[in-house]
Amino acid sequence: MSGRRDMRTTSHSLCKSRVGIAIAIGVTFGCLFALFLPHGLFSFYFSSAPILTRTISESNAQAGSASCESSERINMLKSDLVEELEINSELERQIKELTEKLRLADQRKDHAQKQVLMLGKQQKAGPFGTVKGLRTNPALIPDESVNPRLAKILEKVAVQRELIVAVANSNVKEMLEVWFTNIKKVGIPNYLVVALDEDIAKFCESKDVPVYKRDPDEGIDSIARTGGNHAVSGLKFRILREFLQLGYSVLLSDVDIVYLQNPFHYLYRDSDIESMTDGHNNRTAYGYNDVFDEPAMGWARYAHTMRMWVYNSGFFYIRPTIPSIELLDRVAGRLSREPHSWDQAVFNEELFFPSHPGYDGLHAARRTMDFYLFMNSKVLFKTVRKDGNLSKLKPVIIHVNYHPDKLPRMKAIVEFFVNGNWDALKPFPDGSE
Repeated sequence: MSGRRDMRTTSHSLCKSRVGIAIAIGVTFGCLFALFLPHGLFSFYFSSAPILTRTISESNAQAGSASCESSERINMLKSDLVEELEINSELERQIKELTEKLRLADQRKDHAQKQVLMLGKQQKAGPFGTVKGLRTNPALIPDESVNPRLAKILEKVAVQRELIVAVANSNVKEMLEVWFTNIKKVGIPNYLVVALDEDIAKFCESKDVPVYKRDPDEGIDSIARTGGNHAVSGLKFRILREFLQLGYSVLLSDVDIVYLQNPFHYLYRDSDIESMTDGHNNRTAYGYNDVFDEPAMGWARYAHTMRMWVYNSGFFYIRPTIPSIELLDRVAGRLSREPHSWDQAVFNEELFFPSHPGYDGLHAARRTMDFYLFMNSKVLFKTVRKDGNLSKLKPVIIHVNYHPDKLPRMKAIVEFFVNGNWDALKPFPDGSE
């Protein structure tokens, strides 16, 4: 009995000691928490929340900053790209210029061989009577950088890259009105007036006439303001160059011309220059064998010569080719060096004079227009109006180039051919008084 009671006492003592140990551990942990977490466990969690929020905000701010830097970088790259494109465009323009200069150099060096290389392989001659030489020179590659403003106008006005062009100042205002009024009546859409002064530009705009006012150029403007008919006529050779460089064929027209039909329906387009003639019959218009007699030479007294009346520089069709531009340059150059020269004389000399020692002639293809269709005023007043059959003809145009009283004769021509007044031409003499 006493042994069992001792065991019970020992067990009870062991239980008490375990409780004491547990209490001691709890007090120890309590002291530790009190030391390291004086505000409690939950206050620690909530006090760390702003730090976490601040860390997240800073991360977002860094991301936003990186995004802004990326946008700025993209803008810088875009700017660099635009700059490179502009440089590339300028290089392309320079390449075009150099290409054209090389083409001109090759043309002068060996024109015939260059044409063969451009148009095809060299060929053997065909059977007798079947061989024909090259007639039509290749057109230039258009270069809009020459005059972008004019290029935009021509794109709207031209039809199949062709148009009528007249150069005018205020001195020819009344004739200009007759000129464009009849062009409108015929229904020709592709025509343009190059205005040499502000008054003509405004006049054309008020009449709904396509007009182009050139950029200021003192070399041209001084003549344009005060120049007479011949002086202004000489300017066209400088002005036309840009039209050809832009790739357009031009039917150059003086303003003392009456249009009765659309001239583009009657062109051949197989030559560099297609011009009306000052000739008044088949011989003078298309050429003839003129025999010169010198009796002192005895057996060799007769010398044969070839003659043809000149082309009219106030009405011609010119294609955008190398020989055409060379012609314009030659004529404009000579007129600037020889201010008292007549532009029509220079125009024909450059077209027809052959190469000879000390001079290289122009290798341009030429065609003479039908003198009854593209009629000068000598043919009309000296021949056609007096012939019953010829007077029934309807010319394409009539150029009042042989007579100084231009405006009244132009109005009479309109009365005769357009309004059917058969007596309208009778009051005028054959020539000038």
